[in-house]
Formats: sequence, C-alpha cells, structure tokens
Amino acid sequence: MNYLNQFRKVALAEGVSYLILLFVAMPLKYFGDEPKAVMYFGWVHGALFIWYMLLLAILFFGKTWNFKTSFLAGLVSLIPFGTFWFDKKYLK
Repeated sequence: MNYLNQFRKVALAEGVSYLILLFVAMPLKYFGDEPKAVMYFGWVHGALFIWYMLLLAILFFGKTWNFKTSFLAGLVSLIPFGTFWFDKKYLK
C-alpha cells in the first residue's frame, strides 16, 4: 500500500472538512440556530483528522519523512488551507 498517496487523499479531504466546519457549520450554529451542523461535520472532520495523523505517524516512523517534514505536516493541519499548501509545496 502506498501510504504517501493515501496521505495526500486524506489530507485533501481533511482540509475540505476543516473549511466546511469553519465556514459553513460554525456560521449555521451561531447565526442559523442549527447546532447539529457542527456535530455532524465535527464528527467527519475528527475522523479524517485522526486518519491524517495516523498516516503521518506511519510516514514518520517508517522513515519516509524526516522530523522537519513530519512536524510541518502536523502543524499545517491546524491552519485553514494549510493541507492544500503542504500538498502543493511538498507532495507534488
């Protein structure tokens, strides 16, 4: 199994889910009185984030990536649009 390709796909999905959570679900919760939007998108984003981190650990401990690249991949997952930047800068 190619973990790098899987990581790229999960990173894209995780990035999209983060943006949906921040820019769709959160406004629906606070301005549209729809708290379930955050609950559902939060679950999806949480599952994708865990999958992202597991693949990141596999790439690091499998010696595919060094500490700097792994640390950066973890850091950008916390920043909106960060996974897209990481994909363009490091993975293409």
